[in-house]
Amino acid sequence: MFRNYKLRDYDFKLMLMVIALAAIGVVTIGSAEESLQSRQFFGVIAGFGLMTVLSFINYNSLLRLYWLLYAGNIALLLLVMFRGEDHKGAQRWLEIGSITFQPSEAAKILLILFFAQFIMKYKEKINTLKILAACVVLVGVPWALIYSQPDLSTSIMVLVIFCVILFAGGISWRYILAAFAVGIPALIVVVSIAVQPDQTLLTPSQQNRILSFINPEEYATGGAYQQLNSVMAIGSGQLNGKGYKNNEITSVKNGDFISEAQTDFIFAVIGEEFGFKGSVTVIVLMMGIALECISVARRARDLAGRIIAAGMGGLIAFQGFFNIGVTTFLLPNTGLPLPFVSYGLTSLMSCFIGMGFVMNVRLQSGRNAGQTG
Repeated sequence: MFRNYKLRDYDFKLMLMVIALAAIGVVTIGSAEESLQSRQFFGVIAGFGLMTVLSFINYNSLLRLYWLLYAGNIALLLLVMFRGEDHKGAQRWLEIGSITFQPSEAAKILLILFFAQFIMKYKEKINTLKILAACVVLVGVPWALIYSQPDLSTSIMVLVIFCVILFAGGISWRYILAAFAVGIPALIVVVSIAVQPDQTLLTPSQQNRILSFINPEEYATGGAYQQLNSVMAIGSGQLNGKGYKNNEITSVKNGDFISEAQTDFIFAVIGEEFGFKGSVTVIVLMMGIALECISVARRARDLAGRIIAAGMGGLIAFQGFFNIGVTTFLLPNTGLPLPFVSYGLTSLMSCFIGMGFVMNVRLQSGRNAGQTG
């Protein structure tokens, strides 16, 4: 499981970017909700330790347990259905002893690992209808369990990650074009139906988010309230921001105009307190991590490694885009955390675990190159 590696093959660049982004999260959470800062800090320390350990463990050894990973994923999601903690109308959290976590966040990583091995095993048949149908069914089960919590935003992310996995796995372009030809019109139809008063596709809360995005003026004191205030906060930061933990009475954060600022709207706090410079720093770090994952995927020694690295790169890139898109009112409110930055130990630890696997993919590719050179 553990092998001899060369220090030069270790991805220190990825590690430094992850640490920098997580550090920004800890600092910003201290301003958004100071009582949670210490928990996030210790979460970063634990996550960093776990990432480092996993980076030295041969990912192929762990992927042999891929069916066990899948079964464990389904079991946790089923436990949420029957024993999950309800919070604001959503049943997404599982409490085991003194530990409370969100299995849907862990599901993203577990599915990447599962499909990395599954697709590698059937890589010669990936473009057959039988294997593609099997992939759809296998992702459909956890997707349905997540969607029923209800958690539309995470279920959308699962589908996005699944598409990245299939692309990295070598799916034919004809299937990709066919998916676009069917998916785009279907999405338009679904949205058209979803905004109707008597629709049954979405919960009232989910429908309200879409309507608030389409008609923000009409929902300015309701569904669009958070996002409108978020845009105001980011804009008020201008170039350099108002300063960390400032006491300005004009601060959107200080006025409690954004609830749960430490989670979904953490980027608004960054924009207000650190300005355009701070916002760009976060975006550059997020892009840097995603691009580094893609670089690792291109050099991976096998298909499983490529899928792991590409899947994690897709997760960081798209989830970061969705979160920032919500805070800047470019997208409807999704409720997705900003990777490594938002408060939430399950999301944080899952991202660190995923990065640990990516770093091992990089180590394995370097070791393989050294052997063949």
